[in-house]
Amino acid sequence: MSQTTNINNLFQSAREEGLLSQAALQALNVIDIGAQIQAGLGINVDDVITSEVVLVTIMPDDSGSIRFSGNSQAVRNGHNAVIDALLSCHQTDSILIHNRYLNGDVLYPYCPLEQAVKMSDRNYDPNRGTPLYDQTVVLLGTVLAKSQEFADNGVPVRTVTLLITDGADEHSVRQTAKSVSAIVNDMLMAENHIIAAMGIDDNRTNFRQVFQEMGIRDEWILTPGNSATDIRQAFQVFSQSAVRASQGVTGFSQMTLGGFSSP
Repeated sequence: MSQTTNINNLFQSAREEGLLSQAALQALNVIDIGAQIQAGLGINVDDVITSEVVLVTIMPDDSGSIRFSGNSQAVRNGHNAVIDALLSCHQTDSILIHNRYLNGDVLYPYCPLEQAVKMSDRNYDPNRGTPLYDQTVVLLGTVLAKSQEFADNGVPVRTVTLLITDGADEHSVRQTAKSVSAIVNDMLMAENHIIAAMGIDDNRTNFRQVFQEMGIRDEWILTPGNSATDIRQAFQVFSQSAVRASQGVTGFSQMTLGGFSSP
């Protein structure tokens, strides 16, 4: 069985269970997307010895505007602070984390927290474009494939995902806000996924509108100002939610509805 066929089987399995609509399946059924998703799947399900799993997935913006705004280090620090916050949890054994940059490079596939690579000036040099829709579909496809893999093996799974950008989509060639929304809506219906987004102010983009058109709920949208302090605080808010999400199944579906402000 080829790797791509395996991923298609996972999506087909989700479709048969009523977790994926035809529209979402169509968005995920793009040539080359299987190889990109495969690059993020990481650790083998059989190597995870835990009664439940939490998948934390982060997509930092690596477009040139991050660097031109002087925010490269703020984004590095924010990502690294999320790892540190999760490492302080009691349930670290059940958490797997994955980082894929906005332009598709995988910093690390799903792995145990202690194996996560911290972002530094050696592995993060934001100088590229903003294919927000294309890469969000790849990222969410990876979350879906990995969570379905665990579900098919009888392991309960919850997911928390953060998209980060400081601009609207400019370079997508395959996907649209509508195709992203089809996937997001299906995932949210399942009530075991949190999909959050951070739009770092660029003085011209209405990030609430951008993310809402992608299907992301208003209560899971962060719109920090364009300063290191604002960005740090936004990452802190996400970290708190990721930590809460890792603390047990009870109340998770209420948390998905409550957003960042949920207790």
